Amino acid sequence: MSAVLDHITKPTKQEQQLAMASHQQLAKALQTLKMSDPEIEIEETQEKIKVPLKALQLLAKILEVTSQGKPISIVPIATEMTTQAAADMLGCSRPHLVKLLEKGDIAYTKIGKHRRIRFEDVMEYKGKMKKEQEQLLIQIMKADEEAGLYDS
Repeated sequence: MSAVLDHITKPTKQEQQLAMASHQQLAKALQTLKMSDPEIEIEETQEKIKVPLKALQLLAKILEVTSQGKPISIVPIATEMTTQAAADMLGCSRPHLVKLLEKGDIAYTKIGKHRRIRFEDVMEYKGKMKKEQEQLLIQIMKADEEAGLYDS
């Protein structure tokens, strides 16, 4: 997984501008679609392709994010990852991740001696930690306000 993440690059200004224009056109077209499997045409080859509506909606999201200059990676949700890939995704060390797994904070399966973690379980844990951090920040800010550290 970390090898995949190493090849992600930030979009160029030209790619951002093209993505913005494309996103606007695609978003407008998606609002009028009534079919669940619309057909798109590649102008250069006049080839027509049926595409699931959800795939076009995902493409619109990719274009939106690209237009903002953010790098993007697509990972199938059912993907299982190694402990090192999961640690990389969480921004922690592999030994720390293993402790989280053994405490039961993140679900995993064991194949022989190797632990495998589902992508969605890593993302769920990451979201949970983010919410807890936000709550702690709110508590700290309230305590500072009560202590008179902020001017009204």
